[in-house]
Amino acid sequence: MSAYATPASRWLITPADSSVAREAGPAEGSGAPLKVGHSDVQKLREAAEDARRWDSKYGGGDWRSSMVPECLRVEAAPLLLGSYSDEVGRALFGASAELTRLAGWMAFDTGQQEAAQRYYIQALRLARAAADVPLGGYVLASMSLQATYRGFGDEGVDLAQAALERNRGLATARTMSFFRLVEARAHARAGDAQAAGAALKAAEGWLERSRDGDSDPSWLGFYGYDRFAADAAECYRDLKAPRQVRRFTEQALSKPTEEFVRSHGLRLVVSAVAELESGNLDAACEQGVRAVEVAGRISSARTTEYVKDLLHRLEPYGDEPRVAELRERARPLLVTPA
Repeated sequence: MSAYATPASRWLITPADSSVAREAGPAEGSGAPLKVGHSDVQKLREAAEDARRWDSKYGGGDWRSSMVPECLRVEAAPLLLGSYSDEVGRALFGASAELTRLAGWMAFDTGQQEAAQRYYIQALRLARAAADVPLGGYVLASMSLQATYRGFGDEGVDLAQAALERNRGLATARTMSFFRLVEARAHARAGDAQAAGAALKAAEGWLERSRDGDSDPSWLGFYGYDRFAADAAECYRDLKAPRQVRRFTEQALSKPTEEFVRSHGLRLVVSAVAELESGNLDAACEQGVRAVEVAGRISSARTTEYVKDLLHRLEPYGDEPRVAELRERARPLLVTPA
């Protein structure tokens, strides 16, 4: 994960360009330069909003999600080569950064880790050109989650703290809460219970100070107390504290799931692990069956990996009929590419 060290350092020390206004030459084949306006940028923002919904509901490997790289190539790239004022240019770079981060997140969700890195690094550059510090922090937070997921907790901490450092006094309370939550995830993966607990407490404090009327960025629309509870549960799973996992997972699973299908599946697996570690095999298998049903409806390698981890933990109980039934239900998921 050392690929992130230089981009993160540049983000911390390099200021945005004083102006991104651009005068383009004639567009190929038309004789007239492409003039970019706010309506062009709005189309990219709408595409990003649609993509966020597709990703949450169907997984990063769904055909709808695969349209994001195509949108970047066909729609965003020509606009970036057009003519625009500084104001429009900043907005254009910001919208392109959102789409590029989404492409990275989808690649991460489908197990394409190197592609995800490339997209994230490009998204960070675009966010800097947009002079959008909170958005750059969000890209760094996404980098941190990828590093943490892959077992690089210390690097995850560094990336999350880089997001926090640049956003002090700039980002909204809800945004700062999310960054502290991502930091907590990394501390927990690194095995630092005290630091994870402190970051979780800070994240909850920021969330309590947030208000519905705050000018939160549109890309943070997914984040509320249920997401806080879900990630807190994962922190305590990594810290082997099943009681706390159960407490937070109950809160995380209390909301409707129609929009955030993948998140619901991941939360069910975390709940199953907590039940197993608490000695409740029946409850673990029940949650596992529900998780497998959700995983079968989406295209997400990450969700499949969570299910595989649960099945691995259940191996000592392989002779139990409930475990055998769960493994049989999961068989199509495990033999089908995610």
